[in-house]
Amino acid sequence: MQIRTLLFFSGFFAATFSAGFAQTAPPASVPTEAPPTQAPAAQQPSRPAYDPDQTKSQPAQNPPSPAPALPSTPQPQPAPAPAPPPGPTSPERVYTAYPNYDTTAPPPKTDALGSAYIPMDSWVYPAMMRLYSMGFLDTAFIGMRPWTRRSAVHMLQKSQVDIMRSDNEEAQGIYDKLLYEFRSEAPLGYAQRGVVYGIQSVYTRFMGIGGTPLRDSYHLGQTIANDYGRPYQSGFNNVTGFSTLNEAGRFSLFVRGEYQHSPSAAGYSYDLSELLSRVDRLAPYAPPNRPQDTIPEGPIASENNFRLVEASLSFHLLGHEISGGKNDAWLGPAQGGAMAWSNNAENIYSFRINRVEPMYIPLVSKLMGPLRYDFFYGSLKGHTSPNSPYAHSEMFSFRPTKNFEFGFQRTVIFGGKGHTPVTMHTFLKSFFDFSDTTADEKYSREDPGARFSDFNFSWRLPFMRKYATLYLDSISHDDVTPISAPRRASYRTGLYISQFPGSLKKLDLRVEAVTTDPGVTPSHGGEFAYWEVVQLQGYTNKGYIMGDWIGREAKGGQAWLTWHLSGNEWLQLEYLNKKIPKDFVPSGTTQNQFQVNVVKRFGPDVEMKAWVQYEGWKAPVYKNGYQSDTVGAFQLTWYPRLRRYPQ
Repeated sequence: MQIRTLLFFSGFFAATFSAGFAQTAPPASVPTEAPPTQAPAAQQPSRPAYDPDQTKSQPAQNPPSPAPALPSTPQPQPAPAPAPPPGPTSPERVYTAYPNYDTTAPPPKTDALGSAYIPMDSWVYPAMMRLYSMGFLDTAFIGMRPWTRRSAVHMLQKSQVDIMRSDNEEAQGIYDKLLYEFRSEAPLGYAQRGVVYGIQSVYTRFMGIGGTPLRDSYHLGQTIANDYGRPYQSGFNNVTGFSTLNEAGRFSLFVRGEYQHSPSAAGYSYDLSELLSRVDRLAPYAPPNRPQDTIPEGPIASENNFRLVEASLSFHLLGHEISGGKNDAWLGPAQGGAMAWSNNAENIYSFRINRVEPMYIPLVSKLMGPLRYDFFYGSLKGHTSPNSPYAHSEMFSFRPTKNFEFGFQRTVIFGGKGHTPVTMHTFLKSFFDFSDTTADEKYSREDPGARFSDFNFSWRLPFMRKYATLYLDSISHDDVTPISAPRRASYRTGLYISQFPGSLKKLDLRVEAVTTDPGVTPSHGGEFAYWEVVQLQGYTNKGYIMGDWIGREAKGGQAWLTWHLSGNEWLQLEYLNKKIPKDFVPSGTTQNQFQVNVVKRFGPDVEMKAWVQYEGWKAPVYKNGYQSDTVGAFQLTWYPRLRRYPQ
């Protein structure tokens, strides 16, 4: 079975990569089908159309609205001639994002403009995810993020008619805020962008922590997760940074740097550090395996560092962004974490090829729908056994219908000083080897590396397309996919309700459950998810797990209840729970968090974030009895207006 699966995937990956560079996507301005007949003038929204060119395909009796001076500023529109109401909707059919492939037609033109990625902690993602779960943004791939600014604009352009003709004021409000966010990227719909440059954001975050927090994602847990591996300790913590954006033709350069401060701390005792090292099979606990980034042994000195959070130079080619440097990666549909890759750890320096626009492949897309893929290769830091291994990730995602998306991903950690050198042979071995390995092979030059495979999907539920989205993210170690061995896989499942009827339209609810403790055996000792017998620091970079913050051999969940004040402002309540069994960490651990956070705008370009979090935890191996800590944080972000040339 594994041999047949290997042959299928090898052939499919080769065909897909060759088709990706030979066949490009049709332009964003080509709609899939003719827009529905317009409603009478009294039902028309007063908001301006985002894409003036798209409205040219409307019937002559319905003239397009004039282009606004600013995309987010409503302008008066001439009343169109009355038209009969649209007929009943047709049953759902197989969805293809682009017209049928015609071998006699000339090659379609593509958007040749380069574009920077949107940082994963931007407000744009929760806003666009809410739009998606309201039944819009049918071309979005929510399991593959980050998105580029151009790809986000194209999603909005394809959905602008549906959004503006709907009676969903929440969706229209989100749409207006996003128009303003991307005003430099597409000032007049499909108008030529020109050169975009300038400071994109300046921010500072003041955070105080009372009590003893947890900062050990590989063992006991984290008090603050999905924060780029930033340092934090009890006392006053600060992050002050900026980002700059530069886009010209096919090239884009994005740099985000920040000063990071955290106070000193007592850290783990030697006895606890030595115990956890033995749990990881790193014995004796001595140099070069002491100190370890995965074990915060004390005393911990204060940190005052300048760090590049993101920094990449990209070139756009045939729908791909080819880049080098530090980029975000969030490979999964959930909000609380991503099994394959998240921003829980510091970003790695990597070379990346990302198909940022959906691609139509003849014949294949008739069945599978449009697809995207992403590949990156880089070095991991903070490992001592072996030192400085390399990792590569590849993902393919498909949309067979406009309401269903699924994807396959694979991460391999290989090489490292003291194990085997990275050569073309070892790289190809790690890339193409899907078979089981023997003990002799694992410790030899033929080691294919620590292999982790992911499968995820998202589904806008039938009869609730505009309200509920169900999703699943799963990962397994040394299996071709989690589908081939579901009992050995780890899972994060979730349900997102994007709006409630009646007076609760501003409310949404998201619930997620996660486990990395499969029930295939009574005990794992932490040697299952995110761990490997050769790569003993496992799935980490600079001490933090690169995937889901839940960590090794744990169970838990999260829930968010959000009241949206506007398209980019909200008040949110969050609850988090995590448990680790005693066969992994002696006596086990329990962790509970309650958080209240608010995002508020002062004018269009100044954002305030504030949150208060209470955490209670038990970890007898670390501290006796019930422990608690309180986090209070306040962040101000200024988004200066980007410059354009020509104006």
